[in-house]
Amino acid sequence: MNLEQTPNLTSLKQPSIRSLTQIQPHGVLLVLQEPDLTILQASRNVSTAFDMSVEQVIGKTLDEILDSFQVDRFRTGLSYENLDLINPTKVWVRRKGDDYLVFDAVFHRSADGFLVLELEPALTHENIPFLSFYHLARASINQLEATSNLQDFCQIIVREVRKVTGFDRVMLYRFDQDGHGEVVAEEKLAEMESYLGLHYPESDIPQPARKMFLSNWIRVIPDAKASPVELYPRQNPITNQSTDLTLSILRSAYPCHLEYLHNMGVGASLTISLIKDQTLWGLIACHHRTPKQVPYELRKACEFLGRVIFAEISTREETADHNYRIKLAQVQSALVEWMSQEDNFIDGLTQHEPNLLELANASGAAICFSGHWTTLGRTPPEDELNYLVQWLAKTVDGEVFYTDSLPLVYSDAERFKDVASGLLAIPISKRSYVLWFRPEVIQTVNWGGDPHHAYEVQQSGNDLKLCPRKSFELWKETVRLKSLPWKPVEIKATLELRKAIVNIVLRQAEELTLLAQDLERSNAELKKFAYVASHDLQEPLNQVANYVQLLEMRYDEALDQDAKEFIGFAVEGVGLMQTLIDDVLAYSKVDLKGIEWELTEVEMALNQARNNLRGRIAETGAVITSDPMPTIVADGTQLMQLFQNLIGNAIKFRKPEEPPQIHIGVQRQEDAWLFSVQDNGIGIDPQFAQRIFVIFQRLHTRDEYPGSGMGLAICKKIVECHRGRIWVESQLGEGATFYFMIPVGGRERNAGGRKKQNYLSGGR
Repeated sequence: MNLEQTPNLTSLKQPSIRSLTQIQPHGVLLVLQEPDLTILQASRNVSTAFDMSVEQVIGKTLDEILDSFQVDRFRTGLSYENLDLINPTKVWVRRKGDDYLVFDAVFHRSADGFLVLELEPALTHENIPFLSFYHLARASINQLEATSNLQDFCQIIVREVRKVTGFDRVMLYRFDQDGHGEVVAEEKLAEMESYLGLHYPESDIPQPARKMFLSNWIRVIPDAKASPVELYPRQNPITNQSTDLTLSILRSAYPCHLEYLHNMGVGASLTISLIKDQTLWGLIACHHRTPKQVPYELRKACEFLGRVIFAEISTREETADHNYRIKLAQVQSALVEWMSQEDNFIDGLTQHEPNLLELANASGAAICFSGHWTTLGRTPPEDELNYLVQWLAKTVDGEVFYTDSLPLVYSDAERFKDVASGLLAIPISKRSYVLWFRPEVIQTVNWGGDPHHAYEVQQSGNDLKLCPRKSFELWKETVRLKSLPWKPVEIKATLELRKAIVNIVLRQAEELTLLAQDLERSNAELKKFAYVASHDLQEPLNQVANYVQLLEMRYDEALDQDAKEFIGFAVEGVGLMQTLIDDVLAYSKVDLKGIEWELTEVEMALNQARNNLRGRIAETGAVITSDPMPTIVADGTQLMQLFQNLIGNAIKFRKPEEPPQIHIGVQRQEDAWLFSVQDNGIGIDPQFAQRIFVIFQRLHTRDEYPGSGMGLAICKKIVECHRGRIWVESQLGEGATFYFMIPVGGRERNAGGRKKQNYLSGGR
């Protein structure tokens, strides 16, 4: 049966911890209600400890089945919050006559609030003396202090644990970042097959088992083939639910795990948890080919030994991390200093040594800021970077994203796996990122059996049963599409850099805000000056025109033809000056703040522009066509003025021998509307394509084509106030097409186009 097609596989692999209601048969378990210590539940093998059946035990108090002297000792210890102070306690149980059994009694309180007493047959009648335990631990620690190599250190651990416990095989098993485990040290009988260096899939120790290892520092299975024992009654009579046995040392293992041990040829096991920062770092796994009892005191000694030893491992790991962290901190400090010194923070990250690459030990890095890319080292091409950033913006939240197998989560990355199978990314803003890359590292991993067939599902009637693999032979796998993993210290360093970049960008934004405020004040004064000047200049110009015309009327007979022609030039000059003043005033009124942002039907603005030009259209016989126009966020009045100027220009610069043919088109781009005004006029030499949008710039004399040269400058200002762009494509004698783009979202968006464009600042 295919595992991927099995709907209940997850529940089979990860059953609820509460579903475990059986115990191992070598001990007896009692569930007690405090303070009377009334027995609510008992394991069905209770008769092996007490001379009575399980039904007889239920409802009795502990005083009724043990002598009161021992129970009084329990009560004193049970008043403590930490029950480890009384664990284990030796308990003598009278069977018949002078027949006594000695048990190690261990108490704990379950998560659902009940007192659980577990009795294991005592292998010795006396507790291990403290000094013996001290010398046992001290001898091991002395050896550990003498070595500096971490691999040798791990090997000493498994050797000492095997010496203490007598197990056939002891392994130190470490979990990797993706959840699978690797045997990093092993001590065993010479004739046994070695598992050293083998990897095991995450499913070998699923999440519920890992939670248990976090709750129980030590776990023992004395006989892997023993039949488990039920509790009686199965449900707690107080809660009508199964009692939580998570912390039980007698709790039976999952049937699947027991079968796993059988397949490995294991008759008994002891597991010591290695926990770091509330996370399961690894395990010390002890295996024996035959059943093996381990006294409680010896298990606790192993637990203590494991904690002390692992504390030293953690210290050595942290020392190595600390040294690397210091190095990265020095790189980070240098980058921050250079960023603060450069006008452009990107130069501070890329133009010095050490640079951005060394902060994360990367082979390539890229910075996307304000739509522009800056790269270092080996990176994907820019078009791939654009797609990658779009994917990051849509799928990734948070301050950092990292993976050592980018092609597995972003399939397009397979195209550049040799450069970027690993990615570490920090967002600076919605569309700005700093990216680090690592190449693919092809490696061979040795597995203990095929990890892709770790389980099989067997069906018996309506029940499904999960069965572990039977083969643990060496299975080699070539791993591709993966890079070296990113270390936590590297990720932390990039997050610190992100804070510094954001602070610098914010500081620069504040400086730009101050500059913008100064510019706004300056523009306001200029607008005021233009308005006043236009009104103040109009009056004397009117006087000049009036008096010159009055002079012509009053002295008409006295003036010769040259004088009359001179008067005509003067009147014409005054008219041109008034037109220029009106155009300057119109230009100054085009302002971002003056725009009425609203949904505007472009068709209405275009029709109004046509109506305003109807006289010139009729006079020239112009034919004007248009595509269906959209509704956009814009200022309707300025949009009308924009179309009027562009259509008016197309009529003005027509070919003498044929009527104007003008078409207004529109296309929807990704985030903008692309408009075009195409004509069949005289065209423009491409070398002047930038000049025509500059204020007062002209390509023809006023005798050839009248006007002030302000029309296209006004068009450019209108489009830019709408956060758009305008340009022209033309050849002499072949007509011209003016393009302009308006963002879909109005002022909140920046227009961009996929069509090849000339972004201009000149005029026609």
